[in-house]
Amino acid sequence: MKKDLKEIAKLFFKLGAISFGGPAAHISLMEREVVQKRKWISEQHFLDLIGATNIIPGPNSTEMTMHCGHEKAGWRGLFVAGATFIIPAVLITMLFSWFYKEYSYLPNVEKFIYGIKPAVISIMIMSLISLGKKALKTKQLIIIGSLSFISCLFGLNEISAIFISGVIGLLLYLFKKNKNGMFTFIPMFSISISSLKTFWVFLKIGSLLYGGGYVLFAFLDAELVSEGIISRTDLINAVAVGQFTPGPILSTATFIGWQIGGFFGALAATLGIFLPSFIFVLLLNPIVPKLRKSKSISSFLDAVSVAAVSIILVVLVRMVGDVITDWKSILIALISLILALKFKKLNSAIIVIGGAFLGYLLAFI
Repeated sequence: MKKDLKEIAKLFFKLGAISFGGPAAHISLMEREVVQKRKWISEQHFLDLIGATNIIPGPNSTEMTMHCGHEKAGWRGLFVAGATFIIPAVLITMLFSWFYKEYSYLPNVEKFIYGIKPAVISIMIMSLISLGKKALKTKQLIIIGSLSFISCLFGLNEISAIFISGVIGLLLYLFKKNKNGMFTFIPMFSISISSLKTFWVFLKIGSLLYGGGYVLFAFLDAELVSEGIISRTDLINAVAVGQFTPGPILSTATFIGWQIGGFFGALAATLGIFLPSFIFVLLLNPIVPKLRKSKSISSFLDAVSVAAVSIILVVLVRMVGDVITDWKSILIALISLILALKFKKLNSAIIVIGGAFLGYLLAFI
């Protein structure tokens, strides 16, 4: 068990330190390391877990680390994986928080980020190829995935796409079998702990957060800016830090907590926003394999899985449009993709760090 926990800690600390590009990119890195390289989880079960994280509140990629840890070493693995994935982002964000508090501006790291993003795109492409082969089992699922992709590309909310796809998959199964079926939704409850006001504010947000980073910013604006606890400038800078640091974007909470109450404020905000995810995943993880055994719910999960893959594809398309803007970014993306294709067991960290190094060098040309 200790050996497994040590392996989990090393892997997810590394992933937490190199996971740039948002949840879809994080999950792609994870799939490469956990499914392809180490084979802790089957491709199908990994897809089921992606679908499961999309129907509960909280940061999807962080919750996926917890699921992966649970699969390897039970509840202890869940907590170790989640904590070690979060720690790098929290430590880096604390450093930026201190710097901003002391000097009122943020250091420039754009030259490194410039090269990291094209490298991450190459890893996402590899992950999509792998996940897509498993998810697109039938013509019906290909159609559902295509519709989900097109709908999200034109603005449909990702959570809506997940649910609609799942319901379509279930209805198609029921229609095919010509019988009625039903499934049970298991309510999830989070425990509210009344202590520090900062902890309480972020615990509420972590318990209710659907829809990713933009929804998080809306919550923060309503809970903190409108109440005069922080300024909108502080919020904008917190968002910037969350965007250019690795790991979950919810490390934004660490930055804001530091502005409110220094180190202990940062600690309270971080614990508050991530605690609900640990509880939700701990409750949900043992249920997913049981749901897969039901043919009707299996149809729902298949459709949810293919929708999840299509959403990753949507994110990839948008990232390509934002990131691949000149010959330098094209060159970094191509070199990274060739390395990922040729050396499938190559450590993802090497590709990401190599991209950062290339980005820095090419910035002077």
